[in-house]
Order: sequence, then structure tokens, then C-alpha cells
Amino acid sequence: MAEHTISFDRDGSVSVPTGTLLTEAAVQAGVFISQPCGGQGRCGRCAVQVQNGGVRRRSTLRLSEEDVAAGYALACQTVVESDAQIIVPDQDTLDRTLTSDRVVAQPAVPPGYDPQRDQSVRRYCLTLSPPTMDDQRDDWSRLQTAVAQQADLPQLTISLPLLRQIGPVLRQGDWQVTAVVSIGEDAARLINLLPGPVSNEAPLLGLAIDIGTTTVSVWLVELLSGEVIAQTAEYNRQIRCGEDVISRIIYASKNNGQAELRRLVLESINTLVERVMQKAGSERQVTSEQVIKATVVGNSIMMHLLLGIPAESIRLSPFVTAVNHLPPFTAQEIGLDIHPEAEVICLPGVASYVGADITAGVLSSGLDDAPDVSLFMDVGTNGEIVLGCRDWLVTCACSAGPAFEGGGVRDGMRATRGAIEAVWIDGNTYEPTLRVIGNSKPRGLCGSGLISLLAEMFLTGVVDKGGHLNQHLATDRMRQGESGPEYIIAWADETWHGRDIAITHVDIDNLIRAKAAVYAGISVLAESVGVPLEMAEQVLIGGSFGKYINVENGVQIGLLPDMPWDNFKFLGNTAVLGAYHALLSQTAQQRIGEIAGRMTYIELSADNSFYEAFTSALFLPHTDLSQFPSVATQIEDVNEKISRKDAKVFS
Repeated sequence: MAEHTISFDRDGSVSVPTGTLLTEAAVQAGVFISQPCGGQGRCGRCAVQVQNGGVRRRSTLRLSEEDVAAGYALACQTVVESDAQIIVPDQDTLDRTLTSDRVVAQPAVPPGYDPQRDQSVRRYCLTLSPPTMDDQRDDWSRLQTAVAQQADLPQLTISLPLLRQIGPVLRQGDWQVTAVVSIGEDAARLINLLPGPVSNEAPLLGLAIDIGTTTVSVWLVELLSGEVIAQTAEYNRQIRCGEDVISRIIYASKNNGQAELRRLVLESINTLVERVMQKAGSERQVTSEQVIKATVVGNSIMMHLLLGIPAESIRLSPFVTAVNHLPPFTAQEIGLDIHPEAEVICLPGVASYVGADITAGVLSSGLDDAPDVSLFMDVGTNGEIVLGCRDWLVTCACSAGPAFEGGGVRDGMRATRGAIEAVWIDGNTYEPTLRVIGNSKPRGLCGSGLISLLAEMFLTGVVDKGGHLNQHLATDRMRQGESGPEYIIAWADETWHGRDIAITHVDIDNLIRAKAAVYAGISVLAESVGVPLEMAEQVLIGGSFGKYINVENGVQIGLLPDMPWDNFKFLGNTAVLGAYHALLSQTAQQRIGEIAGRMTYIELSADNSFYEAFTSALFLPHTDLSQFPSVATQIEDVNEKISRKDAKVFS
């Protein structure tokens, strides 16, 4: 097969055979081309310009005739047929301001934490009798005996790399050593062996890691005190291969996609490990070699991709994971840049779309021990929902899509500097007032801003209950765009990039479908156990995005159930908090396993009632206004105000 040279404008060139996708050539050349839809040719955001040479376009979706004439092509749908020169437009960069603009509160150490009782990893100073002609036991047997006698531990195991080191370490320490040991039910495993006694003041470090579809979070913890000494977060670099989990599963099934996704998530984690070490190192002397334990949470797909386990079965009926309860691993086995023998505990999930992030979240929210019925929600790219109390737990997951993360919306973006996070619309002039993250010029709309905007548009008559824009309003902010009617939120001279920021009918439809999926999931879950939603004493909302949802706006569009505002509790990143508790406490780790075992999972795709509930929720706030009495009252008030204009849009 003929080979062709593909040159990228400023990043070098690569030789590939005929029929190679441009995205594959880019990967080989080390060129970043974003593929939010996972290379399915749906999003149009991998467009490149073919300046010279021959290519064949399999699809031109989202490209106009003028674009194609100018040489543009979708990199994920275009194959090489000759030498070519490719221009890659500036790609969306990941603005790393999410932790600086929105500070995460320092978690409190669990009351009564005792590392000698609760911690599975401990440090022991040991004194061994040196060998003599009368005592010629081997070094390993001698160490095992010392551990059994002086530390009162069960049988000690060791890896081959560490076994190679024990002889020199024992002699270097003149038969006084410090053993770092992970204690299991039936055996203990040697993690590290250091020459001589180590001060009790020396740090013993662990990591709590949350692999979110959008964001990866890492907390650095001092295991003896339980203190979180540094924390940081960054976007999951897998985003370039798909913004949602289904897109990433599809990407993983192509060519070397699975290895690429594993590499990217490890890069994300290891970059954050380096960053938390730098943060902690500004105040104390610590190194990544001192990290000897980690707990990891994430949805089922993220856990599979981290470990290189095929995830294809998750998206195919009957939607089964390869594994829900994972054994412990070492950092070296996984690829984490900490002590190679460090114990890594991947916490258990429940089913295909309810993973360890939810079981950990249920623990940290206290739902599993609540005396009264409560509702737990983690809203993001996926919407995971748990209903129950200390006696029972039932759960489901619905695909909200990327709309709440700013995806699938023309001017959507993630919650970084320049994102519009709240909107207020004047009901007389239809002029918007904006609140922007970082107090900068607006660049687009993040999830909380989209929810706020949709609620304001609905209650001021800019859109009707079906999400249709009212094109008869007396304002120049309503206009006809390329894809239909749209409402202008910010004019070009007001924005960071010099372009109008608008919301289109297609954007609104995507938002309504996303909120309908979440509310339908809540409804079906309640109906499945015969518990009316009003019986829930509290609504616990987890996830980084959930923390910034305005309750009133969420109820107004029909995303959240209509309950007193005091019933809602925003808990932030419950997944990483649960991982933190499991990092410190063997009991907490066991409780998460018990939670996973107690949950009854409902597969919504196999439940006919979900489609009916989803269809009913495809209106603002819902077809059945009796479920939203507070919004019904607001609608009456608005109708009364706008009836004078003969523009009653809520009937």
C-alpha cells in the first residue's frame, strides 16, 4: 500500500498509508485535534483545512458548500489519498481556572479518626537479629518473623521488585529498618522498606482521586493526621476524544483508541499528582515517593478506561460491565507516578452507568444512614440518581448529554473564566443582565448559565412552554440566524472574542431534552418503589456542577422537583469526598462495598415508563403543572402581566 507524507502546518509531518484517517495521522504526528463526539462525525469541531494534496471526505456534515470549496474537511471522516498539507485551526484549550475561581472547601477530618485503628496502611520500626553461623535464616524469613513478633501482623507478602531490595536495605540499616505495610484481612503486604528508624513526624501520604467524565480531582492527604494538605483539579484530557461516555466507548473501539484514552487519563492524573506535590511542597518537604496509598472513584466507563478494560459491552444490550468490584492494584500496575508499590483501591460500582462515584457519593452524603427517604442526584454529562434511606436504596442513570457541561450548545462552554453563569431578563425590555465567571468579558454560557437563561426566557415570554422562541417580541435581540430563530445574549462589542453570543432553538431543544431525561429518571425511580416524590425529606445534590445550580431556576424549567428550597442541600464533589473517607478508614471502604451491594439498579432503557415520563417532561416545566405548583403560580402572574400585550404564551 502506498505511503503518503501528511504535513501539519506547524507541527511537523508523518508518513501514513492510503486510507488513513486524518485524525489517525494527527495522533501519530503528535498533533491535537479535538473530537468531542468521539470521531462519529456529528459535532463538526474537528474541521481542518486541506491546503494541498488529495483526500476523500466520507461526510461533510456541518460543513457548508463554501467550507468544502475552501478546503475544509472533518478530520475524523476524511482519509488520505496522496501527500497533503493540513492546516489545523486553533483548538479549544482547557482553561485551567476552575480551581482558582471556585475554591473547594477544606474537608474536616472525620471525628475520632485513629490511624492505628482505622488506617489499612501503617509504618513499623523493626529491630532484627543479624544472621550468625548459628542462625542462618534467609533475609526474608528473618523480616517476616520480626513483623509477626513486633507488629503482630498476619502473614506478610512481598513483590519481586521489593524482594530484590530487602537484603541491601537490612544491611544498610544495620538490621534496624522501617516497614510500610498494607494490612488485609488474611495477609499483610510490604509496600516499602527503609533503612534505620523513621521519625514519627515523617509524612505518610495518600491520594483521593475522582475521575470525572469532564473533570479529574486529586486530594493529597496526610494519612496519620487525616489532613487534606493540597487539592487540585483539571479537565479530563479524554475530552478531546469525546465529551460524553458513549462517544469515548466508541472512540476506544477504533484502532488504538483504548490505549489512547488510557494514556490521556493517566496524563491527567499524573499531572495533578505533580501539581499537588508542588502545592504541598511550598510548606513541607514531601515527594511523590512518599505516597503509599490511593483510592480511586469514577463512573464505570472511566474506571474501565483507566485500567484498559474493554468497555464496549456497557453500551450494548444488556448493558453489562466487565467488572464492578475491582481487586487492589499497585501504582506500578496502573501507571500512577507515586511509590510503585503503593496500594491503589478502585472503589466498587453498581452497574453499567452507576459507578464508584455514586457509591462513594452516597457514603459521603450520609444517604445510606438516613432514617427518612432522601433523593441523591449527581447531575452532569450523565444524571445518576439514588432514592432511599438506611433500609433500602434504588438507583438509575439517565443520559443527560453534554448540554449541562456546555456541549451541544452553539455558544456553550465549560465553567471557566469568561463563562456566563447567571442571567436575568427584564420582562418589559427583554434586555439581559449577566454574571460572568472571573468578572471578564463573556465568552459563552456554562451549564448554570444555561439553566438560568432558560428559566428567565420562559418566565418573561421569550420562549413558550414547548421551548419555541417568540419571534414577535419588540426587541432587536430576537433575530433569524443560520439555523433558525435565536436570542442574542451579548453583542459582539461586549464579548471577549468579538462575536455575538446567542441561544438558538436547537440549543433550547437540547437543554429541554437534557432536563427531561433527568426529571424522568427521578419520576420513574419514585414510581418503581411506590414512593411519591413529596415524601423525600431532602434532595442531596452532588457533583461539581450541581453545586452551582440555582434551585429556583432548576425548578422553573422542570429539572428539579418542586419542593421547599430548604429541602435542597448542595454538597459539592461527593465522589472525591467519599474517596477521601475510604482512604482514611477501612470501615468507610467496607461501607461503600456494602452500599454497592444494597443498591437495586433500574435500567431505564428497558423500562417503557421512562419513555412516557421523558415525553411528558419535554415541556417547561412539564405537561403536568400539578407537579410544579410554585411554577404554575408564577406562570399565572406572568400571563397577567403580558396579557396586555396580547402575547399570552403559556396557554
